[in-house]
Amino acid sequence: MTAISLFDQALPHGITLSCRASGAPDAPRRAIFLHGFPEAAFVWDEVLAAMPAGWRCVAPNLRGYAGSSAPTDVAAYRPKHLVADLAALVDAMAGPGQPIDLLVAHDWGGGVAWNFAALLPQRVRQLVIINSPHPGALVRELQANAEQQAASAYMRELIHPQAASRLAADDFAFLFSKLGRGGQAAWLTPELRQQYRAVWSQGLDGALNYYRASPLRPPEGPVDDSLRTLVLPPSVVNVQVPTTVLWGEDDHALRPGLLDGLDTWVPDLQIHRLPGASHWIVHEQPAWVMGHLRRLAAAL
Repeated sequence: MTAISLFDQALPHGITLSCRASGAPDAPRRAIFLHGFPEAAFVWDEVLAAMPAGWRCVAPNLRGYAGSSAPTDVAAYRPKHLVADLAALVDAMAGPGQPIDLLVAHDWGGGVAWNFAALLPQRVRQLVIINSPHPGALVRELQANAEQQAASAYMRELIHPQAASRLAADDFAFLFSKLGRGGQAAWLTPELRQQYRAVWSQGLDGALNYYRASPLRPPEGPVDDSLRTLVLPPSVVNVQVPTTVLWGEDDHALRPGLLDGLDTWVPDLQIHRLPGASHWIVHEQPAWVMGHLRRLAAAL
């Protein structure tokens, strides 16, 4: 298994990302791994360590998360800023304007990756999305699918001004309850709990600002037209990058309808579903995830 190294990557526009990495900096192949909420870059450690020889792999803590820059302005978490962070990290790894070979992303990291691949397809050769909804599909389902509207209702709680203090109460009881079977999953070891606790203890508002800055949440009533009238432009929904979607089918927050018609926006698409796996599939089924990543890495 490859050792994990830690470093801070300063970006030209004033943001610094705290990163975890495996492989030599001058390795011929390069990959970036993006985490979601309420996670951090450490969730990729097992995957980074198992990547094949010849790969330089970097997993940043996204802006707003532990050790990375955390602007206080909610507007600083709009997609254009998150895409700019990723583009600058790609520049630092591959050279200005050059592509990375593989971009792997889960949950909110997938939200960033979908936008990046749509807007800058020349900067990535292969996209892997793990339980993260395509923005076009999410808008459609939130507008018309009652099941997804109900599953996404928690987003309203996360945008509350006091959400951070509520989530931190009782040793982060609510957040732990959301991780795998009410927080009792076998993979959620005491050591992993402590890693989560250490991240959350550094502040939650940056992570919650992703939800506050996004219009993609369930409408609050029949007079709420902010989502009902939302139309995303083709530039942010059409993805020309070869894309593989890995999906745990027992995801209570992201319902199966999000995969319907995905090839309308992503023509070069493969979808692999795993029955019984939840939103936390990277923790639950690392061998299954790693098997797909190894096959993709070997083909690049």
